Amino acid sequence: MSRREGIDLRGGSKSPLTRRPFPPGVHGPKYMKRKPRLSGFGLQLREKQKAKRLYDVRERQFRNYFEKAVKRRGNTSDYLMELLETRFDNVVYRLGLAKTRRQARQMVSHRFFTVNGTVTNIPSFTVKIGDEIAMRENKQKKKGVEFMTTSLGKGTLPSWLSVDKGTLTGKVTSLPKPEDTEKLFDPGLIVEFYSR
Repeated sequence: MSRREGIDLRGGSKSPLTRRPFPPGVHGPKYMKRKPRLSGFGLQLREKQKAKRLYDVRERQFRNYFEKAVKRRGNTSDYLMELLETRFDNVVYRLGLAKTRRQARQMVSHRFFTVNGTVTNIPSFTVKIGDEIAMRENKQKKKGVEFMTTSLGKGTLPSWLSVDKGTLTGKVTSLPKPEDTEKLFDPGLIVEFYSR
């Protein structure tokens, strides 16, 4: 899927694009020599697919996010990004409590984290300002989570999140702004796709 979209969807250290920077299929290598020209609809569709695959969201749920964003006054693309970024599994990933979004989703489903002291295992749960995300004590001893003691808070921690390395907790200090999001796709084209 990363090769199809042309971006690294995993977010980990190894990218499938380093070895094969062309789409999958028998005509993939030819793509590098002469890239096909996409129509306006084709560009919009590719951007939507990138966003869906990056945040690991199904079509119906993604459309629901768009419909929620449309109902609010202001820039629809900014509100769409806000809804995607404040998903619980994405916040866990952005805090550095998981290596990839896929891993964050699995850890959330397996009840690794609490929100304000309550165990939450719904990846699509929307966090709010002031919410505190913490790893449960009995899960901190599990194999495979040792990396967090060194990687927590490293890298690009968004300005709307804060982290406490000592207690393996993070806090939502504000709502995400457009400049805090990863510029891997154009949300404006997604709004145009659904507004047809």
